[in-house]
Amino acid sequence: MARSINFVTGNANKLREVRAILEPDIEVQSNPLDIEEAQGTIEEVTESKCRRAAELVDGPVLVEDTALCFNALAGLPGPYIKWFLADIGHEGLNNILAAYPDKSAEAVCTFGYSEGPGHKPIIFQGRCSGKIVPARGPAHFGWDPIFEHGEKTFAEMDGIEKNKISHRSRAIEKLRRWFQDKK
Repeated sequence: MARSINFVTGNANKLREVRAILEPDIEVQSNPLDIEEAQGTIEEVTESKCRRAAELVDGPVLVEDTALCFNALAGLPGPYIKWFLADIGHEGLNNILAAYPDKSAEAVCTFGYSEGPGHKPIIFQGRCSGKIVPARGPAHFGWDPIFEHGEKTFAEMDGIEKNKISHRSRAIEKLRRWFQDKK
């Protein structure tokens, strides 16, 4: 019988990517709780969210936080990319870097897993380097159209191609291996 976890997300795209990597070994149940996010480092944001989710679900949970770190801006917007994107869009994110010759960036995905209330979250992180470019490809998943890895933006890749190299797949693979080692 497969282990089952509550993935606390309301984002159907994230849920699809996580299920594609973990299932059938680990059954992923979606739990779209809206959890207030603390401010801090990428790890602090994820750990806080994980602790709160474990309390609300009263059981094992998986949470995820994604960051997009512009090297010219010492890692900003980082874990606040969701809010930057919502307020200024893809073009605005490009405009932030207009004055800088360095367009390099790092996509960071951090998963937090907790066995339940009172258990310290375990952090699994994946990183993928790339650069910020004018939007290319479908605009249905966050900042994917402006993050280029290799010759394509994440939005220009199909799911299988993206899941081989993405920050999310690298983090979730660490989580999957950790679960395997616990058997």
